[in-house]
Amino acid sequence: MEKLDIPQGTVDLMILTILSREPMHGFGISQRLTLLSQDQFRVNPGSLFPSLYRLEQDGKLKAEWRATENNRRAKYYRLTASGRRQLEQHRERWKRVSFAVTRVVEGA
Repeated sequence: MEKLDIPQGTVDLMILTILSREPMHGFGISQRLTLLSQDQFRVNPGSLFPSLYRLEQDGKLKAEWRATENNRRAKYYRLTASGRRQLEQHRERWKRVSFAVTRVVEGA
């Protein structure tokens, strides 16, 4: 089965959702996204890290350098209060979009 493209505009929603559960480094976020999507989505570093950088600059994420499970240094990201508000806005928008698309596709 072919891999799916991540729908445009949903990378932030998925990053914020994953980080709402626990702080994580970029590679961990990428792995979790692949796992949760049952290997349907893969995000490449060229898409992931610019999004993480922008979310950090916008105050949605806070980052700190820590040791990983393998004793390597990595930047760990966590949601800020502003990031949690942004996540709720993204979730509400996604619900409306997915509901509307489903109605069109199913002809309801």
